[in-house]
Amino acid sequence: MRSSTCSLLPKTRTPVRIIKCIYVVGFMDLFGVSMIIPLLSHHVKSLGASPTVAGIVGSTYGVLQLFSSTLIGSWSDVVGRRRSLLTCLLLSAFGYGLLGLSSSIALFVLARIPVGLFKHSLSICRALLSDLVSEKERPLVMGHFNAASSVGFILGPVVGGYLAEHEGGFYMSSLVCAAMFLLNAGLVWMLPWREALNQSLDADSREPCSEPKNCSDGTRPIPVPGWGAAALLRPAWKQLSLVVVRIRAVASSDLWDVFLVRLLMAVSIILYYSNFSLAMEERFELRPKVTGYLISYSSMLGALAGCLVGPVTYLYGNDIPALLLHSTVLTCSLIFLYATAPGVWQVVLSSTFFAISTNIGRTCITDLELRRGGAQASGTLIGAGQSVTAVGRVLAPLFSGLAQEFSPCGPPSLGVALSLGAVGLLLIRTPKWESKVKAKDKEH
Repeated sequence: MRSSTCSLLPKTRTPVRIIKCIYVVGFMDLFGVSMIIPLLSHHVKSLGASPTVAGIVGSTYGVLQLFSSTLIGSWSDVVGRRRSLLTCLLLSAFGYGLLGLSSSIALFVLARIPVGLFKHSLSICRALLSDLVSEKERPLVMGHFNAASSVGFILGPVVGGYLAEHEGGFYMSSLVCAAMFLLNAGLVWMLPWREALNQSLDADSREPCSEPKNCSDGTRPIPVPGWGAAALLRPAWKQLSLVVVRIRAVASSDLWDVFLVRLLMAVSIILYYSNFSLAMEERFELRPKVTGYLISYSSMLGALAGCLVGPVTYLYGNDIPALLLHSTVLTCSLIFLYATAPGVWQVVLSSTFFAISTNIGRTCITDLELRRGGAQASGTLIGAGQSVTAVGRVLAPLFSGLAQEFSPCGPPSLGVALSLGAVGLLLIRTPKWESKVKAKDKEH
């Protein structure tokens, strides 16, 4: 085993402890962030910002995320998950701590800059999980990670709302969030990283596994990028050049169809939620309190759906392209049901299955990116996917505003059209993806 040139992590040696710790990191990450998100707009207005200024300030985070996601993801491939994850957690903690001290709009914007640039801890965690497990195990592990993160996102607003009722509640919530990120950094520092390695050799010194026969039992090699000492000692210019090379490789790859599907579905899903509360009030005269219960109900189902990804993938025989197609068709149908719903019960029905279909679809599209792009660039690929989603977050509010000029049902109706485009693209491209997967399986 030690004489092999391949870096393997067999199923019998899957680092279970480190995977469970990463679940905790994901939970605490979104728990802290979700304490702050509902309070941001109110705090900006309390600082004296006009609605226009508040909107511009609010978009700062999204714009920074758009440009930094791919860079940080690629940087994690170059210098290693531990170093990049610690850096992101510590700088995010600094940003949220500074946010807790912000008493002016200028200081508020300054606090959002490090968060916008380095709040990519979840993406790096996903790349790390991709490094640690086999291709067949990946959907199950990713689903559990999404479930743990979603639970944090559900509980966080409750705690944040409780703290906000007290004097200086926003500042207290921000400091608690910063403390959560510091705790996460401490947990990551103490993780049993050696469990994640098959042998304590420099990852950069290992030759890549070019043929299955060089690996025991034909097992897929699990590369652990940048975990050796050489990666940490590279000069900054060398790191930057490697980051650029990886980004160019992804940009020139044949992944445009996967990224386009991600973009179309991201915009469609955001359009579904964009004016949900207002539409419920105008269409069915629901009180905001009842709408809030409905949103919480959908969020809880979304968290539970993360545990269903593994079993559903098993039922599909690990056929991720087919599962992605079917989940996209279901999502499109549910958006249509919501847009044309004559009563509240149809909305409840659509919300029930919408949370499940979107969670499965999100896991599938990430897994498909990694399958087609290669595990060695998992950080770059996941970062690029997050950049595409950030584009959707920028475009969706604009589309939603234009669509609402015509009808309260305008945003979801536009979402139906965009998701139909994604379904059409999948129908065209899925046979090609499946043929590539079958050819790859025959080679192995």
